Amino acid sequence: MLLSLASLSGRRLLELASRHPTAEACLEAVRRGEAGSAADREAARALDGASLALAVEAAGARLVAVGDPEYPQELLDLPDPPAGLFVRGGDLRALSPRVAVVGARSCTPYGREVAALLGGALAAAGVCVVSGGARGVDAAAHQGALGAGGPTLAVLGCGVDVAYPAANAALLRRVAEAGAVVSEYPPGVRAEPFRFPARNRVVAGLARGVVVVEGAAGSGSLITVDHAVELGREVFAVPGPVTSELAAVPLGLIREGATLIRGPDDLLADLGLDREGHAQGQGRPAPAASSQEALHGLPATGAPLSEAERGVLGLLSGPTVPDAVAAALGLSLQEVTALLVGLELRGLVRQSGGRYERRVGP
Repeated sequence: MLLSLASLSGRRLLELASRHPTAEACLEAVRRGEAGSAADREAARALDGASLALAVEAAGARLVAVGDPEYPQELLDLPDPPAGLFVRGGDLRALSPRVAVVGARSCTPYGREVAALLGGALAAAGVCVVSGGARGVDAAAHQGALGAGGPTLAVLGCGVDVAYPAANAALLRRVAEAGAVVSEYPPGVRAEPFRFPARNRVVAGLARGVVVVEGAAGSGSLITVDHAVELGREVFAVPGPVTSELAAVPLGLIREGATLIRGPDDLLADLGLDREGHAQGQGRPAPAASSQEALHGLPATGAPLSEAERGVLGLLSGPTVPDAVAAALGLSLQEVTALLVGLELRGLVRQSGGRYERRVGP
């Protein structure tokens, strides 16, 4: 019931609990005016604990409070940790280690692909992927982890039973089945703008590191990063074209000292893991990359690339029209189109809206 009171932050609730040994005693203290706003005092007098318990049960959720064995101890690093989490899904203790993947809601196909690749690689390496359950990069990271058969954890800025956005309802059900959906807000609490910055601190607190995939200036991802920095968590960023508004946040973070990653292999190496979850230096050695892989960060695809194909790939630093490639290489448009189609069939490039760009993974 205490978690339903709007002005009582986690820190204030924990301070109240330090003076009163039980939840009922804390609630009585609020009703007397010892803590909370006037609106909270009125709400506390009207609260029905039995109804709230039934709502939690109906949501298929449980409450994990500070002091419970399942409560993630990393959250206590926060200046304002949640006093409790409502959880749908598996035991949070099993969802570790954790890395967050965050970024733009209105992401590009490139951003979506990178997020899914990172989510899949982390899950395959035994890392739980944390994100915010939103559309765009968040959804792609969760989907990547699920596609790899691994765990993922969604932190919501609304009640644990509220699908926001509604289009992600099926995805959140899958996340709860494979990992967990958590929120510091009780069932039924609707999504409101002020709840998402608070949600972002929980994302940062749960994670060993935070990866940013796309974000325009002023992106909410920066809130997550700020919390991560304050907590001493690692921050990684995926670069994008300097002409893209959605590259503003990752490129700015890299300039300020965040670790640049070009894809899953960079991230896993920086985390000290390989693609099978072994610590580096243990398990089977990774096969040596071909010169084509080293040059372009792309998977080997059988026959080596021709000089012309390598030239085309080298020019695709971002979405590029075939005319521009033809002019740069001194080839005819017909020749370049044939090369691009061949590279697309081999899974090395993709086409969107008449422009071609390199793929970032298999």
